[in-house]
Amino acid sequence: MNGHFLHASTLAARPVAAPRYPFEEAFGLRPAPARALDRGMGEAVGRRTVFRPSDHESFGTVASRVAAGNTGLLACVDERETQQLRNAIATGALLTSGRHLQHGDEDQPGRNMEVFTNCATAICSFAKFYLLLNGSGVGRAYDDELCIVDWAQAPDLHFVLGKDHPDYPHDRAGLLHFGLEMQILPWGTLLDAFDTDMEAQVSSFLNQFVHTSMPAQPNALVHVIEDSREGWAKAVEMIEAMAFQGALGRSLALDFSRIRCAGSPIAGMQGRPASGPISLLRGLLNVRMHVIEPARSNGMPKWEQALRVDHYLSVEVQVGGARRAARMATKSWRDTEVLRFIRAKEEGGLWTANHSVMVDQEFWQCVNDPAQVGPLAEHARAVFAEATRCAWINGEPGFINGDKLEDNRTGSARRKPVHADGRDFRSSRYQATHAAALLAELAGCAAEAHFPVTTNPCGEITLHVTGGYCVIGDFAPLLACPVPLEDVTPGDLPLELAQAWDARVRDSVRLGVRFLLRANRMDALYAQEVARTNRIGIGPTGLHEWAWLRFGLGFKDMLDEKRAASFWKAVHQLSCIAKAEANAYAQDMGAERPVTVTTVKPAGTTSKLFGLTEGAHLPARRQYLRWVQFKGVRREDGVWENGTDPLLSTYEAKGYPVRSLRSFPGMSIVGFPTVPLIQRLGMGERVLTAPEATPEEQFRWLELLEKYWIGAEQGNQVSYTLKIYTDRHDLENFRAMVAKYQPGVRCCAVLPSRADSDLGYEYLPEEEVSAGRFAAITAGIADEKVREVVDWAHLQCASGVCPV
Repeated sequence: MNGHFLHASTLAARPVAAPRYPFEEAFGLRPAPARALDRGMGEAVGRRTVFRPSDHESFGTVASRVAAGNTGLLACVDERETQQLRNAIATGALLTSGRHLQHGDEDQPGRNMEVFTNCATAICSFAKFYLLLNGSGVGRAYDDELCIVDWAQAPDLHFVLGKDHPDYPHDRAGLLHFGLEMQILPWGTLLDAFDTDMEAQVSSFLNQFVHTSMPAQPNALVHVIEDSREGWAKAVEMIEAMAFQGALGRSLALDFSRIRCAGSPIAGMQGRPASGPISLLRGLLNVRMHVIEPARSNGMPKWEQALRVDHYLSVEVQVGGARRAARMATKSWRDTEVLRFIRAKEEGGLWTANHSVMVDQEFWQCVNDPAQVGPLAEHARAVFAEATRCAWINGEPGFINGDKLEDNRTGSARRKPVHADGRDFRSSRYQATHAAALLAELAGCAAEAHFPVTTNPCGEITLHVTGGYCVIGDFAPLLACPVPLEDVTPGDLPLELAQAWDARVRDSVRLGVRFLLRANRMDALYAQEVARTNRIGIGPTGLHEWAWLRFGLGFKDMLDEKRAASFWKAVHQLSCIAKAEANAYAQDMGAERPVTVTTVKPAGTTSKLFGLTEGAHLPARRQYLRWVQFKGVRREDGVWENGTDPLLSTYEAKGYPVRSLRSFPGMSIVGFPTVPLIQRLGMGERVLTAPEATPEEQFRWLELLEKYWIGAEQGNQVSYTLKIYTDRHDLENFRAMVAKYQPGVRCCAVLPSRADSDLGYEYLPEEEVSAGRFAAITAGIADEKVREVVDWAHLQCASGVCPV
C-alpha cells in the first residue's frame, strides 16, 4: 500500500440493548502465540520485573492473567473482548504498563488501585509517603500558596523501641549495625575496627534518641505504629496534622515495637525483605533534627520544610530496595523564593526528586521580549538565568508550561469540589482522619492557585495538585504486525497485509483505552478525583520502528509533514479513535467523559521487553555493552572468592567481558553485547541516534507529536528527555535554545550531557562501543545455550557491524 494507513471508522456510540462491540476482531478469538521477548535485555527485564514462578517465563501466560484481572473489574465484559485483549497483550501490540504486567491477575478486583498506577500527585507529606510506599512515583507542587503546614509547630517527638525487639541493639554487633544504619559511623566499618570510642558514641546516641519504654511526659500522646504501609503513613499523618493544628509544646511518643524486624519477607512484595523499624525511625529522626528543630530555631520557609520532610521520608522508601521513590518537585516561577528552590539541587542534599519550575506564556514573554519591563519581568529573567545556569551544571531544574496543561487550560481543575470530611484521601485500606481539616484547607487553596495542576515525575500526565493518578499504558504498533518482521518490505506492503496490520493497531488502541478505563473503577485513595476526571493516558512506543517498517520513513523523513503525510494521518486517526472509544465506553459505563486520553510515556520497562525505542525517544546508541552486576570478585591469586555467583565464572569462560568494581566492593560486572531492534530492521545508515539528531529536530518532533497524537483536546503530554551535548553547545547557546523552543511544547526535559566516556563513572549500565570493538567482542564469545545470550546472527551482521 506504499505507506498509506487504511482507516476504518469507529462504531457510533448509541443506546442499544446489547453491550456496544466496537472491535474489528483483528486479533482473532482463539489464543494467539505469544511473541518472544527480545533476547538478552528483554529476557532479563522480564525475569526481574514481570514473570512470576507460575508464569514459567511465558509471556502468553502473563497476557492471560493480566486480561483476566482487568476484565474482572467490570461484570459485563464480553468474553470475545477478553480473548482479544489477551491476544493483543501476548503479541506485544498492547503492552499496558510494567505495573499491570507485574501485578495483574484474577485477584485484581479486590486490590487497591495504587498498586496498578504508575504515578500520582500529593499535597501533603503523609499522602506522598503512603503513595511512595505503594510503589507510585509522586509529584508535588511546592508553591507558596500550597504549603501551609509549619513544621515548627509540630509536637516534640519521642521514639520508642522495646528491648525485646530483634532489631534493638543487644551486643557489639548490634550496636555496630545500628551505628551504620543511623549513619553515626563511617560506612563499611567492620566489627574488628569498631573500637570502644565508637561503641560509646553509638550507645550515647541510642540512649539519647531511642526510649525502651514510654517516656514520662505529662499529657503525652502515645501512638503505636502498625506493621504496614498504612501504619507508617498514619504516623506521619499524625505529626503533620498536629503541626497544622499548632501542637508546639505537646509531646507525641511513637512506638516502633510492632514493626517486623529487618529482613522479614513482605508477602505483597514477592517476599522481598522488610527494612525494619530502624528505617522509619531514622527518617522521622531526620525530620525532627533537620526540619522541625531548625524551623523553630532559625526559621525555614514552609515550602522548604515540606520539600525537606518529603526528601527524608523518600530516602527511607528508596533504602528499602524494592521501591523506586521517584518524585517530581515543582514550584511557580512567580514565588519570591523560587531562586532558592532552583539552587536546592546544586547545593546538594536533596537528591530524591526531579525539580522543575512551572512557567507560562507571560514568563516567556518576559524572557524573550526586551520591551517587557518592571519587577515581574526582571524577576522572570532572573529565574530563567539561574534555572538555566543550574541546569547546565546538573540538568535541573527544567521548565513545565503550566498554562498549556489540559486541566489548567480548560479550567476543569478549578471545578474540583472542596470536601471537609477527608474523602479526598480515602479508600478501604487507608482513611485520612487526623488530617481531614488540613486536606480541606489545601483543597480551598488549590482552587485559587495560579497553577492548580502539576505533573507526575516523568512529566507525561497532568494531575491536580491535591492528588490524582497516572492510569497509563503503551501500545506498540510495530508489534501488531501479523507476520514476522523480517518478512516485511519497509513501506511497501501488500494490500491484505496492510489491512490486517492496520486493523490490529486500531483494535489495540480500542482495547487499551477500555483496559485503562476499567482500571479507574478500582478502590482508590483518590476515588473522588478518579470519578470526577476519569483520566487515562494511552500512548505509542516503538514509533521509529513502526514508521520505518510500515511507512518506509526514517526520523528526518517524519519531520517533513508533506513527505510523511501518511504517517501523521495514521497517528491522527489513532488519536481520534482513542478519544472516541474512551468517550463512548465511559458513557457505556455511566462514567464521566475522560478529561485526558492521549499521552506518550517513557515506556522503559515495556519497550525493553521487545527491544523497542522507548516512547517518543530516538535510540540512544547503535550497539552497546549492557553491564549487569553480579556478586563476587577475584582474589589476588585469580581465584573467585567464596560466595561468588557461579554465573560469573560461567560467563567468563564463554568469553564475555568481566571486571570487578571499586565503587561497589564485592561486586563484578558482565558485559552483554546488545543491538537494539531498530538496528535489525534493515535501516542501515538511516538509523539516527539521539546524539546525532539536532535539538531543533527533536523539538520539531515533539511539536508534531503534540499536534497529531496529543491533540488540541483531551491530551496529556509527551515525556521526553532531550540531551544537549556540552562539547557542541555552550551555556549561552543552551539558553538561547531553551528560550526559543521550550515555549512551543507542553514540557520537555532539556538535559546538558557529555559523551559516555566523559561522564566520569566507573561504568554505565549501557556503554556504547565502536563497531570494530563490538565486532571483536562478539567474535570472542562462544555461547549457544546461556539464556541471556543475544542473537548472534543479528549482533554480528547488523548495520555493518559484521566481523567478517
